[in-house]
Amino acid sequence: MDMVTNVTNLGRSGLGDWLIQRFSAVILAAYALYILGSFLVHPEMDYLQWRAIFDSTAMRFFSLITVLALCAHAWIGMWTISTDYLTSVQLGSRATVYRILFQAVCALITVVYLLWGIQILW
Repeated sequence: MDMVTNVTNLGRSGLGDWLIQRFSAVILAAYALYILGSFLVHPEMDYLQWRAIFDSTAMRFFSLITVLALCAHAWIGMWTISTDYLTSVQLGSRATVYRILFQAVCALITVVYLLWGIQILW
């Protein structure tokens, strides 16, 4: 069981995961505040103005970093849920199989969203 935990854990330690989770939350909050601020400063923003914001290289990098942060944040959250709630107490002897299957589906979805986000941005 420890081998499965170590292989699927992103930060390889509780402290590492905690730091990634908090750092990614700060990035997500900064991005959300920037977008909200853009709407507040330019309440009559049209498509061309919106596109001009996202055409800048700096905004593309900020968006890419945010997508990466979102994927890391989601993965750690889903990994934590799977290790906390998909246990032998809840699921019996097949808990490890269900946990690995759940983690594989979460990893696949996360990678698909990451690649899709990169395709949209670039």
